[in-house]
Amino acid sequence: MSSDTTYIEYSFRIKPLQPAADILIAQLGEVGFESFVEEDEGILAYIQKKEWSETILDMVTVLSNRNFQIDFERKEIAQENWNATWEQSFQPILVDRICMVRAPFHEKKDVLYDIIIEPKMSFGTGHHETTHMMLQHLLDLDLERRVVLDMGSGTGVLAILAGMRGALKIDAIDIDNWCYLNALENVARNGLDNITVKEGDASLLGDEKYDIIIANINRNVLLEDLPIYAKCMNPEAILLLSGFYKEDLELISKKCTAEGLKFEKNLEKNNWVASKYVF
Repeated sequence: MSSDTTYIEYSFRIKPLQPAADILIAQLGEVGFESFVEEDEGILAYIQKKEWSETILDMVTVLSNRNFQIDFERKEIAQENWNATWEQSFQPILVDRICMVRAPFHEKKDVLYDIIIEPKMSFGTGHHETTHMMLQHLLDLDLERRVVLDMGSGTGVLAILAGMRGALKIDAIDIDNWCYLNALENVARNGLDNITVKEGDASLLGDEKYDIIIANINRNVLLEDLPIYAKCMNPEAILLLSGFYKEDLELISKKCTAEGLKFEKNLEKNNWVASKYVF
């Protein structure tokens, strides 16, 4: 991606904050927004200028919900200004007391898994509920010598944790060029040589078979791509899904059952869900 890539930044102020902020993030994601910063009184949302239009918010129905007061402003933001934005807002997080996700400018702590992420515009710092829960799922699994696929890999944080926990081989795939480039940087930053980062979608999946598939995307993409994931799973493989709400769990599980997958458990946080299925 060229250094002159321009994003549109929307600054939303929300009252009451929840659940409106989570609904807003989900609906913005469906119309093309690709990165978010959660703040005390709202969110910042980013979309590439080339993907933006004056009517981009017409389908974001939560903005007209009378139960919430949502005001916003927008401005252009150049790529080179993004790091300064993150340095002001990105704080390190600790997952299950043994995994830390931090930026290079944060102090290193004594934890078992120290993940360094330079997030830029990519989704996946661990702050969002879905990423946090997927990290928890991975900490609970035996990943030693497993072959792993991370779909919608964003910053690469989930692939990186899988690598740190002993996975033999990891493919990390994201459709966004910025995420692809950012994941390459983060994989190198964490010193992992068994992660292959690819730019694209599920159409890249061929005859490769995986022991564990991670997909933290959104409901519609998951529903469309589940048959492809199932074809890529080894016997007794595990599928971890997130990026959807509790209300969508029945629909997701029905599709998984149709593909021969069995629901095992799910984590919940602020109405977001991260589910585990076995083949």
